[in-house]
Amino acid sequence: MLNNHKNTLFIKAEAKRLGFLSCGISKAGFLEEEAPRLEAYLNRNFNGKMHYMENNFDKRLNPVLLVDDAKSVISLLLNYYPDNQQVSNTYKISKYAYGQDYHFVIKEKLKELLHSIQTEIGHVSGRAFVDSAPVLEKAWAAKSGLGWMGKSANLITQKVGSFYFIAELIVDLELDYDHAVTDHCGSCTACIDACPTEAIVAPYVVDGSKCISYFTIELKDSIPVDMKGKMDDWIFGCDVCQDVCPWNRFSKPHKEPLFNPNPGILSFTKKEWQDITTETFEKVFKNSAVKRTKREGLQRNISFVQIK
Repeated sequence: MLNNHKNTLFIKAEAKRLGFLSCGISKAGFLEEEAPRLEAYLNRNFNGKMHYMENNFDKRLNPVLLVDDAKSVISLLLNYYPDNQQVSNTYKISKYAYGQDYHFVIKEKLKELLHSIQTEIGHVSGRAFVDSAPVLEKAWAAKSGLGWMGKSANLITQKVGSFYFIAELIVDLELDYDHAVTDHCGSCTACIDACPTEAIVAPYVVDGSKCISYFTIELKDSIPVDMKGKMDDWIFGCDVCQDVCPWNRFSKPHKEPLFNPNPGILSFTKKEWQDITTETFEKVFKNSAVKRTKREGLQRNISFVQIK
């Protein structure tokens, strides 16, 4: 047990050194409370055309099926709240996409953290996950005491709000485990009231198939006509539920240089967004998450939000 404690302190100190906002640890095992929620979500088709969410149901709920002999889930938060934001009266993209694609930035940090663990502690097997495998990140982060699941279904913390990425290391190492924190949403319904497409259908329940992020990023077909006039000028993702959350008054600018935006992203006018060439798109969004939509997808989104 003494070793568990020492190893836990080492891992949390390393996470801090690598720039993570916080680190929480849970015992790996079946997410009993999440199973009925996930089942209900899929049964109500809240995943829309995101059919991949129907795959690996068991793996999503049990990390032991992802990593042999998994003992611990190490959850980590990395701040992305920007120092500067886009000019007003322009087409909007989510703040998380201002800088370099977070998948690559965080993967490198996780690799380094795992390497440090293996160097310091000895033979430890593990896998890093960043939003690209069947892992319920928010559930694990909440279970590990890093925040609570808000009414917007975002993970929220009292100290810094919700503008951060969540990642995990699942390892075959026993550690000290953290405990969940209490919910501090209270009677607030700011996120529910502000959602432009009414995607938050009940407190803590989001219909993903009605979310602006889904329409502008995940959906490859045409955006449904009944969404005309409801997109609020968002062309890649949406931050509305986070922008109105009172806890985000405590957001502090990140210190990760790779998340600093290309100046063009912040200063583009509507006309410049409309006229973006393939060359400009490739240059401005070279290492950005925005590349997921390709230029054609971005143009589709711009054309759609222009129609009021």
